[in-house]
Amino acid sequence: MKQFVISIRVSNKFGVLSRVASMFSRRGFNIDSLTVSATESDGVSRMTITATGDEYAKKQIILQLNRLHEVLEISEMAYETTLIRELLLIKIKNEGEHHQEIMDAVNIFKANIIDYAPNSFCIEVTGESTKLDTFISIVKPYGIIEMCRTGVVALERGSSCLREMDMGYLKVYKK
Repeated sequence: MKQFVISIRVSNKFGVLSRVASMFSRRGFNIDSLTVSATESDGVSRMTITATGDEYAKKQIILQLNRLHEVLEISEMAYETTLIRELLLIKIKNEGEHHQEIMDAVNIFKANIIDYAPNSFCIEVTGESTKLDTFISIVKPYGIIEMCRTGVVALERGSSCLREMDMGYLKVYKK
């Protein structure tokens, strides 16, 4: 079982997200991360989904997604040729004795303090999921008040993009 990333271009209409999510639940697949946003094309949204499973599960997910009428294109994103990022907003207790350790972590991880209060910091961290996981584990002893993560967003490196016909190193599934 390994994690994989799938990028999907879908019609930007109400109910599409619900149909994609229900396809996963009907088939017994779990979504690890899901991000949806508008694209450079009017009427088209992009979904980036991370899931965990074996090769058979990945093929079944792609096959079932391809059957949905609103799905325009599906691309399996190869980790070695893909830029993958996630955003973390985390609020940490600001206690005098740990102030410098928190500031050191912020600097080492190239994070940003986006809100400062006498008893808390709100910090923004971007990067790969493992970077965010590591940052969380380092600041956890200082007291996490609350946090939220965006989920994965991904783009192919170089000049290739999802809507091209010849992707070379990517597996693209079109209707």
